[in-house]
Amino acid sequence: MSFGGPQWPQEPQQQGQQGYGQQPGYGYPPQQGNGQQPGYGYPQPAQPNPFPGAQAGGDTPDWGALADASASRGRRKRLLLIAGGVLATVAVGAIVATAVVSTNKKNDQAKNGPVPTGTVSPTGTPTPEPTFSSVAPPPPPNPKDYISDPKKDKAPLTAEGLFPGRKLSMNGRAYKKGATSATTNCAAVTQGGLGSVLKRHGCQRVLRATYVKDGVAITVGVAVFPSEAAAQKAKDQATGGIAPLTGAGVGDFCHATVCLRRSNAIGRYAYFTQAGFTDGKKVTKADKPVFQASDDLGTFAFNQIYARGRAQASAAAGAPGE
Repeated sequence: MSFGGPQWPQEPQQQGQQGYGQQPGYGYPPQQGNGQQPGYGYPQPAQPNPFPGAQAGGDTPDWGALADASASRGRRKRLLLIAGGVLATVAVGAIVATAVVSTNKKNDQAKNGPVPTGTVSPTGTPTPEPTFSSVAPPPPPNPKDYISDPKKDKAPLTAEGLFPGRKLSMNGRAYKKGATSATTNCAAVTQGGLGSVLKRHGCQRVLRATYVKDGVAITVGVAVFPSEAAAQKAKDQATGGIAPLTGAGVGDFCHATVCLRRSNAIGRYAYFTQAGFTDGKKVTKADKPVFQASDDLGTFAFNQIYARGRAQASAAAGAPGE
């Protein structure tokens, strides 16, 4: 700075229908020698009925009841046999199914490798496990690379493109733009020894613009160099300053008086500011409006140059084959 997740029911006991036998007789005793004990007219014990289900008081069995009972027992036996068979079939089926599943699983593993463990999709096809590349994606282009290398820094460069519009606003402070200019004769738009410094380091072009606010005028000049190193050297060795640019409503300033000069660089660009009063008054350290204006225009120039690099880097990232 020069001044910045059975028991099956048991079958009921077959009671049959208990027979009553023959009714006791009260006749005369049988003759001797027939092998039977004398009855003497007393009733003989009742004999068991060999035909359960015979109707009482008769000697003829109830063949219908006997047939029904036999049919009922037959049905129960068939039911027991059927139920047992079903259970046996279910048990055998389960064992066979388990054996088939186990065999299939082993075959799958032997022929196709392990059974897929991924999530099963609604269509029944296993969803493959996500995979991740071990190669990191390339980093996005660095905007600074595009404003440091002339082979990449190919976007058009004009004074109106670098200093657009009629005004600029910085943190609520509005500045009106005056004249702009561009030249390849770098030394011609300088004061003091700055011209020789720019020429020595291969300055290719200088673009300027002037802004005014409340009686303070500031000219900002951006010099373009063939490399970052050259721009940095020009910034470090700067002496003198950028010449004030008048016109478009801005009169002469920083002529034969004291003004605030500053210099900086980014990439292959060096930028310079010169700020002073439009009425020719000398600038002192107490003149905060001048320092503020110089800071604002220096920040604006930096932002515009960096935006140029960002635009070119973004275009390169979206281009095929890049």
